[in-house]
Amino acid sequence: MFYDYLKVYVRAGDGGNGCVAFRREKYVPFGGPSGGDGGRGGDVILRADAGLRTLVDFHYKSHFKAGRGDHGEGKGRHGKSGADLVLRVPVGTVVRDAATGEVLADLVTDGDEVVVARGGRGGRGNARFATPTERAPRFAEKGEPGEERWLELELKLLADAGLVGLPNAGKSTILSRVSAARPKIADYPFTTLEPCLGVVRVEEGESFVLADLPGLIEGAHAGAGLGHKFLRHVERTRLLIHVLDAAGTGGRDPVADFAAVNRELVLYSAELAGRPQVVAANKMDLPESRANLERLRAALQGYEIFPVSAVTGEGLNRLISRVAALLRELPAPQVDYPSGRMVTGIAPLRVRREAGVFIVEDGAVERRVAMTDLDNPEAVRRLRQYFERAGVTAALRAAGVKPGDTVRIGREEFVYQPEET
Repeated sequence: MFYDYLKVYVRAGDGGNGCVAFRREKYVPFGGPSGGDGGRGGDVILRADAGLRTLVDFHYKSHFKAGRGDHGEGKGRHGKSGADLVLRVPVGTVVRDAATGEVLADLVTDGDEVVVARGGRGGRGNARFATPTERAPRFAEKGEPGEERWLELELKLLADAGLVGLPNAGKSTILSRVSAARPKIADYPFTTLEPCLGVVRVEEGESFVLADLPGLIEGAHAGAGLGHKFLRHVERTRLLIHVLDAAGTGGRDPVADFAAVNRELVLYSAELAGRPQVVAANKMDLPESRANLERLRAALQGYEIFPVSAVTGEGLNRLISRVAALLRELPAPQVDYPSGRMVTGIAPLRVRREAGVFIVEDGAVERRVAMTDLDNPEAVRRLRQYFERAGVTAALRAAGVKPGDTVRIGREEFVYQPEET
């Protein structure tokens, strides 16, 4: 089974908690705080690997979690950072956020990688909060939760040229004759159930990758047949080889077939349909093909037509030589998506009201709350001071909050009580 689209859940590791500890040594009076920091949580990283061909590994396991950071300890000992989790995907994988549809990365080169979930920061131990006025802090930070999200992984094969056409036009036979690929070949529609790649060697030191796709039928763009599922795999090609049954087997008209397939390409993607095309008039070993060839040349003016026979090999060398020459001239496809480490924009602090609850939306504020030990009065006092400095209190007042109202920040809920003056 060829897997080229899957959803996976990833979660980065949580940061370790900071430690509350004090030095207690016989000859060290007022030893002071000595709690160490927690370790950072591991990231989840996707890395392109040229040795993979499908996303089948993610079919059997779809939930992944990186290692969490260890907690800090006394005597200033910091926790160990959690291990990163590196997931290998095929070259040509497009990574999207499943919730928003945002494209996070397009991994088109072997070794490309992207951090799709960042590990949480380790909480600071109480030794980090000692000041001249607060020499014995009795609180520490909790570890920051790691990021989590659902991802869509979509594989688009990287091929230089693609074979398109109706079922049984002879695409798979052509691929088997010009490359070492061995797709299944039989005399019935939809023999090809999944894309197949072959490396075509032109001459010493020169080759190109050719993709054979399941046949297109009328209505493919709307879900009919099999070809619509795999049209994504010719989106990156620079050239299309349109294979026609020139013999008109089964009473078909090759001119009408050419128009039908191109219509499906336009309906799927106008940009894809605009790619350069050469026409391979196949089955020239059959007598009916000669008469149809003249009709094709008259009807498809402006297209280069190559009479070929996938069975006997007639005309294939000339077709491949021309395709190779065109590929030398055509530019490489442009990648418009980011590749590498993700950059997250900073959204302004926002307060909205929903079902009587005031919801504060701000990434930094939510992280601060998540890292605060809400059972520790000193930590809560420090959090209130942070709310004042960060403008959270002012934003809540501007939104109309009153004493006794419920305020939600991240996963925590509070009852609003203004600080007594």
